[in-house]
Amino acid sequence: MAQAPSQPAPQPLPLAPDALAVAKQHLQEWRSKLQSQLMDDWGQLGRYRAANAQLKAPAPGENRVVFFGDSITDMWRLEVSFPGKPYINRGIGGQTTAQMLVRFRQDVIALQPKVVVILAGTNDIAGNTGPTSLEDIEANYASMAELARAKGIRVVFSSILPVHNYTARATDLFVTRPMDQIQALNHWLREYCGVHRLVYLDYYAATVDERGYLRSELAEDGLHPNAAGIRIMTPLVEAAIQKALY
Repeated sequence: MAQAPSQPAPQPLPLAPDALAVAKQHLQEWRSKLQSQLMDDWGQLGRYRAANAQLKAPAPGENRVVFFGDSITDMWRLEVSFPGKPYINRGIGGQTTAQMLVRFRQDVIALQPKVVVILAGTNDIAGNTGPTSLEDIEANYASMAELARAKGIRVVFSSILPVHNYTARATDLFVTRPMDQIQALNHWLREYCGVHRLVYLDYYAATVDERGYLRSELAEDGLHPNAAGIRIMTPLVEAAIQKALY
């Protein structure tokens, strides 16, 4: 039988000379829209306050897991990917590790999970809450891990996903998330997990293409995984959770 012709590899879109400046302007406009909200509740503790109050304590033998992160977690329909599992979503779109650290006690520790899966960092690199050094991002990760360990909660640190520039929608997200910074944070996360005996969940290696970009078919906007991306991530995180539990 004749084989179907292979599809040509996608090509990154050319970047305008002012692409980064335009992206930063768009980011500033987005931050301005949130200014009044974040002045009242910078960590967004109110987002899950009612849901947390209604949540019962884990049943005996329940392996409760909290997925803790930004928009990639927030958009993940855990009940579809993990039917019947006691997995709780506590993602908030746009958040950085500094904001997540503020709400770690209310949205993770108080829920008494066995495991927390932390996926963050991409918005720190982009500067969603202002310019942040890699060292400060790393300190926020370490503080979350130390708080969890003090309460007997096992930690899974997820790698930061790559980004791509294969669609017009992706340009802003791509230029504000330099590849070298993503790789540097992932290297630190892997090393930290090795030293402190945490589980490192490598989404990056499973989703990156030969250019070092997120595979084009996994996200329309260059950052947020679509259904195909979630299908890749689902068994990886389940395996990481099981490793953390046992």
